[in-house]
Amino acid sequence: MSNNLAKSSLAFSFMTLLSRVLGFVRDIVAAFIFGAGPGYDAFVLSFRIPNLLRRLFAEGAFSQAFVPVLSEYQANREEGEVKDFINHVSGNLASVLLIVTVVGILTAPWIIYGFAPGFVAGGERQVLAIDMLRLTFPYIFFISLTAFAGSILNTHHKFAAPAFTPVLLNISLIAASCFIAPHMHRPEIALAWGVLIAGIVQLVFQVPFLLKINALPRPQINWRDPAVRRVLILMPPAIFGAAISQITLLVDSWFASFLVVGSISWLYYADRLMEFPLGIIGVGLATVILPSLAKYHAKGDKEQFNNTLDWGLRCVLLVGVPAALGLFMLAGPLIATMFCSGKFVANDVAMTQQCLMAYALAVIGIMVAKIFSSAFYATQNIKTPVKISMGILVVNIALNASLINIFAHVGLALATSITAAINAICLGYKWHSMHKFSFKSSWYRFAGQLLVANLGMFLFLYAVQHDLETWLSWQRSYRVLVLTGSVVGGGLVYTALLLLAGIRPRHFVMQVATG
Repeated sequence: MSNNLAKSSLAFSFMTLLSRVLGFVRDIVAAFIFGAGPGYDAFVLSFRIPNLLRRLFAEGAFSQAFVPVLSEYQANREEGEVKDFINHVSGNLASVLLIVTVVGILTAPWIIYGFAPGFVAGGERQVLAIDMLRLTFPYIFFISLTAFAGSILNTHHKFAAPAFTPVLLNISLIAASCFIAPHMHRPEIALAWGVLIAGIVQLVFQVPFLLKINALPRPQINWRDPAVRRVLILMPPAIFGAAISQITLLVDSWFASFLVVGSISWLYYADRLMEFPLGIIGVGLATVILPSLAKYHAKGDKEQFNNTLDWGLRCVLLVGVPAALGLFMLAGPLIATMFCSGKFVANDVAMTQQCLMAYALAVIGIMVAKIFSSAFYATQNIKTPVKISMGILVVNIALNASLINIFAHVGLALATSITAAINAICLGYKWHSMHKFSFKSSWYRFAGQLLVANLGMFLFLYAVQHDLETWLSWQRSYRVLVLTGSVVGGGLVYTALLLLAGIRPRHFVMQVATG
């Protein structure tokens, strides 16, 4: 079992790594061509809104309600019942998504005004954002059905194809930037077309993999199916919970719309770098362990459930802590090396660096929260994390309002980090109090090993660092060389100290099986 989890995690992480690397290429191209001006501010907002709804109807609320019920059906029901359930869910989901998409296109001006009141009425950013939202909004229909297909594949322990799917979005946006944008009066509009095309391609890509496992849905609208009703009962709190986490991002954009032009873009570029370890490790592990946790819960195997949860927490900390430290220490070099060219100038580098240093602290909290959230979702207890998220949203808004006056756009990133830590602590405490989950005595040694290894990596990175002005004075090729050396060197120091401290890969491969 543990070997399967480890292999699935590695496969998912590899595909996600490929997607993230291409995502960086996409952002580098965008920074060079579009910079951090009003056009890119408008695109970031117009793409973030359908992404919010995608999380509600697909990767967030829907999958959290759908996957545990589907896992239970696969464990306890006949194949025909499982297929009927999938067909009914797909038909119901598609019908709702179609209505939401049409409404979104028709009400685009009011949506933009609501999410970015700081955009001047009739101004460049507002007009562009409205035009682009009408193109990006249909993305929710295609990508939500894509994520639904991915949920089916995940419950069959087919993680590679869903993890590869985002690669197609990055390829589409890169192609749109390079080949469509030069021929348009407003080049940024090409990005919106790239999003729409990507949604269609990503959905079609899933079809052969569903056919291979004989799980291609035949959409049927049926709201009376008992299993569908169970999903519907679980969805409202899940929607609310997913909405809270995504509204947090839009709240940041709402506040940033009142700041100087470029603030939304600076936050976006920094967030993209922060999302790199989150997507590969945090989201990857949470995605991989959710079906396993759900099946253990359905079988009543509490020991394996807790062992799997323990294994997931150790894995995210093993990688998440050094990732956060590396982002903090190398924020300037990363931004300068990846984005400083074309229309992305030195001031943009400095402003984005400050955001990334503040965001880096959120990596650990978000990763840990995802693992504990998976445990709640696997037991079909969605209300508890939702209640916690409600409080976190209030805290985040209060911190945004306070810190933006002191630190401007950096205050928004810092508020995210603080609330991420509070969220993880609250979820962990609640899970412990409800399920009597406790950390094993070996965690004390594990914490000491992590501390020593991360301290060594910190000292190495501190010793080899240069100030931002020096980095900007170098040619890009030399920046790449020095940054690569810093990353590889820091990684080698961290790995060597872990090995000296007694940590071995086999400890994590066998963690679930041996406890």
